[in-house]
Amino acid sequence: MTFFIKGFRSEIDYRARIVSPVEKPSFPVAVVMQRRPAQSRWADSVWEPHGVLPDPGGAARVLRENDGTVQWLHPGFRIVLHRDEHEGYYLNVSAPHPRVFVLWRMEGEQALPLDVTASSEEASRWLDATHSVDGVAMPSEVFAWLGDYVEKNYRPQPKQRIKPRSFRHPKDRV
Repeated sequence: MTFFIKGFRSEIDYRARIVSPVEKPSFPVAVVMQRRPAQSRWADSVWEPHGVLPDPGGAARVLRENDGTVQWLHPGFRIVLHRDEHEGYYLNVSAPHPRVFVLWRMEGEQALPLDVTASSEEASRWLDATHSVDGVAMPSEVFAWLGDYVEKNYRPQPKQRIKPRSFRHPKDRV
């Protein structure tokens, strides 16, 4: 493409200036949602995430149905790792029972998963935003993959002491 800037002629290939997106590590998973009978006088049944497993592909389908309990498999999700979530991944992997957190909501009479994460900090932000979030046991394949990522990439940040205002010079207290 040719254009002029204050009498200066220049040729620029805009395709060379486009930055390709950075590939983020991700792990394909499927979410199992379960409806079970409730032992309550206010609700007949309860929906909840029941588990996460490596993605077998295909469409959403019923896995199991007996005694009023129904399990739906929802494939097509990815646990995507972000550089600014290293602390949340470390806290999750080092916990006694690592979890995968599922963000979900009710659509009519069925519960649908919306997103998954392995960061306990991201899950707590979802909860702070009043979303329905539940943790399920992390599969061993995901644990090995996430543990390897944390080991290679996580570096604890040194804690910085915050000085009380009384220790600052009066001019700097504003």
